Amino acid sequence: MHVIIQLIVFSASLVLSSHAMTAGAGIGEPLAEDTPMTTVTGNTFTAPVDWTVSVNGMATIISPPEDDSALVLVDVKADDAETAVTAAWAAYKAHSWTLKETNERANNDGWSKRKSFDYLTSPNEKRGVFAGAWFANDSWTVWIYDMANDVGSKRGAAVNLMLGSLRPKGYDRESFAGKTAHKLDQERLAELTDFIERGLKDSKVPGTSLAIIQDGKVVYTGGFGVRELGKPEPVDGDTLFMVASNSKGLSTLMLAKLVDEGKLSWDDPVTKVMPGFKLGDMNTTAQVKVEHLVCACTGLPRQDMEWILEYGAYTPESSMELLGTMQPTSDFGDLFQYSNVLAAAGGYVGGYVAYPESPLGEAYDRAMQDRVFDPLGMKSTTFDYGVALANGNVASPHSVDVNGQPAVALMDVNYAAIPVRPAGAAWSSVNDMLKYVAMELSGGVLANGERYINQQPLFERRKSKVDVGEDHYYGMGLMVDESFGTPVVHHGGDMIGFHSDMMWLPDHNVGAVVLTNGDPGWLIRSGFRRKLLEVLFDGKPEADAALAANSKNYLSSMAVEYELLSVPADAEQAVKLAGSYRNDALGEITVLHNSGVTIFDFGEWKSEVGSRVNPDGTVSFMTTAPGITGLEFVVMEGDTKRLSMNDAQHEYVFEAGR
Repeated sequence: MHVIIQLIVFSASLVLSSHAMTAGAGIGEPLAEDTPMTTVTGNTFTAPVDWTVSVNGMATIISPPEDDSALVLVDVKADDAETAVTAAWAAYKAHSWTLKETNERANNDGWSKRKSFDYLTSPNEKRGVFAGAWFANDSWTVWIYDMANDVGSKRGAAVNLMLGSLRPKGYDRESFAGKTAHKLDQERLAELTDFIERGLKDSKVPGTSLAIIQDGKVVYTGGFGVRELGKPEPVDGDTLFMVASNSKGLSTLMLAKLVDEGKLSWDDPVTKVMPGFKLGDMNTTAQVKVEHLVCACTGLPRQDMEWILEYGAYTPESSMELLGTMQPTSDFGDLFQYSNVLAAAGGYVGGYVAYPESPLGEAYDRAMQDRVFDPLGMKSTTFDYGVALANGNVASPHSVDVNGQPAVALMDVNYAAIPVRPAGAAWSSVNDMLKYVAMELSGGVLANGERYINQQPLFERRKSKVDVGEDHYYGMGLMVDESFGTPVVHHGGDMIGFHSDMMWLPDHNVGAVVLTNGDPGWLIRSGFRRKLLEVLFDGKPEADAALAANSKNYLSSMAVEYELLSVPADAEQAVKLAGSYRNDALGEITVLHNSGVTIFDFGEWKSEVGSRVNPDGTVSFMTTAPGITGLEFVVMEGDTKRLSMNDAQHEYVFEAGR
């Protein structure tokens, strides 16, 4: 489960064909397929299917099917990154956005001197504006991201493809194809554990667990740091963490077991196995197969606010009913769009098939226990929060507070995952999760030599259903990254203060699990994938510098956001707020004032809010509780009787006193 959405993920690689667009050329019609091209001076990139490309001077403008959005690549001769970005904007268009922050990035893919630029927009613009300057071959290439939020959310994989494939002219990306992985001896294991320890220090994450398996043998398991700040208890290989969206891979394994048993097939219409299922209108519902529930390829956009803000009223049954109100915004198989609610439906459908007489939550829990956890020996893994939190060895979530210091995060919000638990509510340890990874590496055979599942239904989950970026795709609850010439199967998980990853290299019989108890633990767990490849194949040493830079930038960005806020909220603005607001989908907000502090109480959880005056003069109130910072409620047109909230592809209006 991913509560914190990263706008741009620089990942993946594609071997470029000989076809290229040269300077001065233009493409008036949408591209029929992903197309390798070059910028004006010959830097290579891949333009995505359905987008159009044109060249204006030194600017290559790549536009999505929607109007008023673009990714722009500009080749510039300049003395520094700032000058290059100024020149790039002049080549693209005039603008009035104020620069919010600039951060240095680590060298990568042949680029050096990399810097990122983030511009301050008003929430009513519903727009993201960013730029980056990358240096190679005595010249700068500047990319400008200028997109409506709904377009950027819908077409994030296409942006990943373009920026992930952008490389200097003449540069050949590193590849580990055909190489044999080194044995992870003590020296190489020390490189990996040192990476984790440096990551904790740089990112201020309190604790991390790590487990690694190679050739069927556990070569490392252990912990770093503490379970909770201010307490001495250390993290170890048995410490429980929320594994968040890694629950999806476990859930699709349960579905694979049902396929193996002949109780369903991946291409069964969902209405065949669960007659009451509904997604959007009747036509859409009729098209949905079992695989579509868990492939992130159905075109259903994220719609998380209902279960995050109103989870007290939600059950597995009502989360299924919610799907009936949702409609995909793209055709099946066209775009990667990540839906937690739809993935949860996949798990509940499996539970229903296994135990049709039981309530959905109970049926799912039972199916997971007897088809996944028990056979694999995952004795500590559970969806029961009471059981997990009563464990004597459990981690607490952490984030960064308004002063930039690590703090215990707001755990209350993590209970929101319970009604959609197949998508992200499991608790586990690295030792338990490694048993799952070991089974995947063995092709479905348990440690005792017993076949647990046949390969065909197991491996079907790893087949490409939709692209995430360059040589990076989503299967069913699993991702496969072939960027460096050898497949890495993986999935990450993110909830409040918990970030995790599981990964394995099927061609080399190596796997690992990383669990963290703090923001930005997602930097540690995603960076570890690169570090593991470096250690196994003597790759270029890039992971450490990237983690250090990304951690510094994350903390800097948090500081910038807080500098823009008045905390406590401005008293003159806060006193104008109504006593309560309501939205039919998201429920009620009660506004409390206590000793100069303004609090938004959502019922299930509450947070102090700060206030901000936006560039267009509107006023926003934003949550500040560690882990749930940045939920923004905008006073509509100066009328404090209405607040609006956006999640990229949806807008919610709260009315006072309803």
